[in-house]
Amino acid sequence: MAEKTIALIVAAGKSERMASDLPKPYITLAGEPLIRHTIRLFQQHPQVDGVRVVIRREHHGYYRKAIEGMTLFPCVIGGQTRQESVRRGLESIAHRKPERVLVHDAARPIASPALISRVIEALDNQPAAIPALAVTDTVKRARNGLVGETVSREQLYMVQTPQGFHFDTLLEGHRRYSNENLTDDAALLEKLGRPVAIVKGEAGNLKITTEEDVQRMRTLLSLDSETRTAMGYDVHPLKAHDADTPMAQQHIKLCGVKIPFSYYLDGHSDADVALHALVDALLGTIGAGDIGMHFPPDDRKWQGADSERFLLYAYEMLTARGGELVHLDITLICERPKISAYREQMVAHIAQVLKLPQDRVSIKATTSEKLGFIGRGEGVAAQAVATVRLPRG
Repeated sequence: MAEKTIALIVAAGKSERMASDLPKPYITLAGEPLIRHTIRLFQQHPQVDGVRVVIRREHHGYYRKAIEGMTLFPCVIGGQTRQESVRRGLESIAHRKPERVLVHDAARPIASPALISRVIEALDNQPAAIPALAVTDTVKRARNGLVGETVSREQLYMVQTPQGFHFDTLLEGHRRYSNENLTDDAALLEKLGRPVAIVKGEAGNLKITTEEDVQRMRTLLSLDSETRTAMGYDVHPLKAHDADTPMAQQHIKLCGVKIPFSYYLDGHSDADVALHALVDALLGTIGAGDIGMHFPPDDRKWQGADSERFLLYAYEMLTARGGELVHLDITLICERPKISAYREQMVAHIAQVLKLPQDRVSIKATTSEKLGFIGRGEGVAAQAVATVRLPRG
């Protein structure tokens, strides 16, 4: 089935006006690379079916690290100009036959979901749509450092991205005018004689070009968001497998990873104490109660359910509020089984499920020094701490 709308993020520029040692798409904003913020805008948008990023060949190492834990179409190497980079991106997704494509600058990391929706919806009636802001300041034309004349600002607009297009129309424009160096994709539609709709842009949809822009963006992100931390805890008893249970089915499940073991955790679902504790921690960050409120233990439809369903449910509640995960910390408390041999696999699994870099997931294990029911090997407990970032208000 073809994807209906694909976002093409352009990150193949040279960043010549930046003082940073890092290329612009990979500088840090609010603890994450700029490009990761930009990609997330489209990954989390319900009307976008896929994301393709166009990068510079020499930036591939930066890019791979920046997107760790994200699921994307493979990146494309850009060209010498922005126009060539976009054309290469379009050619790379032509086999997917999308109806629409959104072309967005990687350097605009805080466009709102509403802005993206406005552009997409405008494509129902026109072959292209661009967000723009009417010019409100006085505009003057200068010659040799002196004012030449005042220019009427009537009907003047400052254009932003994402720009939206019917895919086939934009690809036609790029193929027909491939030798021209135009500053934005809408200019190609103008040359084709096709109409381009203007939708309301956003003053906050800032483009990072200079070091001063970076500092301004960092200030905006810190003012517009808050960090929250919450903890979850769960415990389940250990029960011996029946004597006739095949060895291949004898395991315990922790952090979504099956560990061969002659005991299992007894519970209404699959009793993965680590994921249950993590669900409660995530729900706690948004004040949404606990796992039992959303998945009652007396509801038979959750009998034997995979706890990843609960985890994804809590994660989707968080992202629906505009939240993003910053860090997860899980401590398993048990005398047995031994966790150390499976820790890296657990980290990788949770990072993949929640689209996080692995260095943002911490898993530790300890014992209760032979004290209590855990010390007697009768159960396993887990506690989890989740740190998230949420929009204010």
